[in-house]
Amino acid sequence: MKKVITVALAGNPNSGKTTIFNQLTGARQKVGNWPGVTVEKKEGKFFFNDYEIHLIDLPGIYSLSAYSIEEIVARDFILERKPDVVVDIVDASNLDRNLYLTVQLIELGVKLVLSLNMIDVAENRGYHINHNKLGELLGTPAIPTIGTKGDGLKELLEEIVKVKEGKESKLRSIPVPLGREIEEEILKVQQKIEKNSRLSKKYSPRWLSVKLLENDKDIIEKIRYSQYGDKILEQVEKSRNHIMSIYNEDPETIITEQRYGFIDGAVKESTHWTKKDRITLTDKIDKVLMNRILGFPIFFLFIWLLFQGTFTLGGPPMEWIASLVNWLSHIVEIHMAESLLKDLIIKGVLGGVGGVLIFLPNILLLFLGISILEDTGYMARAAFIMDRVMHAIGLHGKSFIPLIMGFGCNVPAILATRTLENKRDRILTILINPLMSCSARLPVYVLFAGAFFKKNAGNVIFSIYMIGIILAIIMGQIFKKTLFKGESAPFVMELPPYRVPTIKSTFIHMWERGSIYLKKMGGIILVFSIIIWFLGAFPTNGGISFKYKDELKKIDKVYENKIEEAKKLKSQKSTQIIKNLIKEKEEKKKAIEKKIKLYQKEHSYIGRIGKAIVPIIKPLGFNWQMGVALVTGFVAKEVVVSTLGVLFQAEEESLKNALAKSGMTPLVAYAFMVFVLIYIPCLATVVAIYKESSIYWALFTVSYTLVLAWIVSFLVYRVGYLFL
Repeated sequence: MKKVITVALAGNPNSGKTTIFNQLTGARQKVGNWPGVTVEKKEGKFFFNDYEIHLIDLPGIYSLSAYSIEEIVARDFILERKPDVVVDIVDASNLDRNLYLTVQLIELGVKLVLSLNMIDVAENRGYHINHNKLGELLGTPAIPTIGTKGDGLKELLEEIVKVKEGKESKLRSIPVPLGREIEEEILKVQQKIEKNSRLSKKYSPRWLSVKLLENDKDIIEKIRYSQYGDKILEQVEKSRNHIMSIYNEDPETIITEQRYGFIDGAVKESTHWTKKDRITLTDKIDKVLMNRILGFPIFFLFIWLLFQGTFTLGGPPMEWIASLVNWLSHIVEIHMAESLLKDLIIKGVLGGVGGVLIFLPNILLLFLGISILEDTGYMARAAFIMDRVMHAIGLHGKSFIPLIMGFGCNVPAILATRTLENKRDRILTILINPLMSCSARLPVYVLFAGAFFKKNAGNVIFSIYMIGIILAIIMGQIFKKTLFKGESAPFVMELPPYRVPTIKSTFIHMWERGSIYLKKMGGIILVFSIIIWFLGAFPTNGGISFKYKDELKKIDKVYENKIEEAKKLKSQKSTQIIKNLIKEKEEKKKAIEKKIKLYQKEHSYIGRIGKAIVPIIKPLGFNWQMGVALVTGFVAKEVVVSTLGVLFQAEEESLKNALAKSGMTPLVAYAFMVFVLIYIPCLATVVAIYKESSIYWALFTVSYTLVLAWIVSFLVYRVGYLFL
């Protein structure tokens, strides 16, 4: 029979938890959402000795309180699912902060193993940890690890197996002392809880007592509807009042202080400094990167290099994929008989999906760059650098993290606003987040910049992103002075040490995000490419003017007569004359066929939709095809490219070349990119805004971004027109 161990990985943000998860599971992992919430859930499976280990990466948290959804998700998983072992990943160079979660896990009574991660960083700082002594004091085995190198992970897995099999002597239940007065009140509440046998069997009565005294809303709701719930909560109220009368402080503060006192004692007994007042490498780097004067230009330099690299390095592989798509289209063209199915495959599937797929290298390179900035620890510094700018719009640097995440995808960026404690800050950050240009818009920029700006494409794309940032600042100031008056909350955020990102971890992060883009290819983009093709292909020839068909017949008749006359000449030049006449006839027929196709498109269902919105977009210089692309782009911004791929698909040439020959000017192309940057966020983002705020704010976001996009694009087009 197969032996299975379920292991939950817990830990603070920036403790290296995800790095260890990636090291252990590699590609054998899946990503989804926790039931009922939109917090990311990671699971992986692998084999060690005789065991199949199921690894669950819990959200990064600082405690097991109920202040955020991430904390509730992590705590509920441990409480309800009861994993065989919980591994707490601790940043060894920051024990005082990280062990607070450890103490709460000890209080919970779980089978715990401590991973003292980044032990090399701690030792380089002159911080020596006696891990055996620390393990004895905490009643849990402690294993030194270096997640980025994989050091100590074998020992960690061996310890997990020992704990599961009950062979670890260091594992013991220790009470975390919370002071005599607190302990007396805990006992009173505990005795009330123990009368409910069902509750006592499911949860630790002591732990429930502590959480109730801490006024944990989630636990209070659990108790309220249980047997003897009223009597338990009555005792909790008495005990809380008693503690407050003694200390003149709320019980949460006193309990927190007692925990930190316990941590301080354990750290002092198990650690010592080998160096004093040593300036670390992190400190030296921060003096430059976080300099009050140099910080801003260095940050914008990194962002500029990111987009330049995305376009420059992504160019060759983009051309390879484009060649592959063209080759497949050519194969279908040769081997399939003329039919609607052939037209669907070439223009609908390959023209739509293939038109978006070619931008995969650019997307992967963007995610690679963002992953490197995150894994090195620089992204957290960017939040501090931008703190002054954030205050200008009534926010603080902590809001910058969800905003910078918006460059990847607006949906997780919206969800990341949960880390903001203040509701005002959360809503304001959500409202300006769609102005951060997500990766789904990048294919549109790459397409138009490559077609109309060529050598300056990287700078043009960078300018579009900068417009988004500037607009976010302006709209933030407007919202601050109108909808969200008041002071922003103070900003405190931990700065992780600089680390060299591992190739494995960085590429796993890149692929996790890139795979979402690929899934869109076979899902929403494929479906809408087919829908757009259908709307463009029907109604069929019934609406085509007979005038064009008569012209084709006339051309055939005229040139048949001319060819017959040329044959009668019986001279050496007659052969060349006949060839020229045939070539001339084909060119004229192609011109007529092009008119037929244009007529067909303009009078198809999609043409009618486009023509209906032309009066709205004409002042911006946009044609009906661009209008249709904007309408379909509401579903997903990549669909803008697939729509244009279907509508502009030309014979034997790329979409980029077809756009360049369409009569569109560079100014119109730039105004279109600006409109795509600003207007209605994709459907998934609108849903995320609705779930994280309300239907009112979701509709408000749709309305204001659409109006703002029209105004800014109009200004770009009209002001630019004055200088031409």
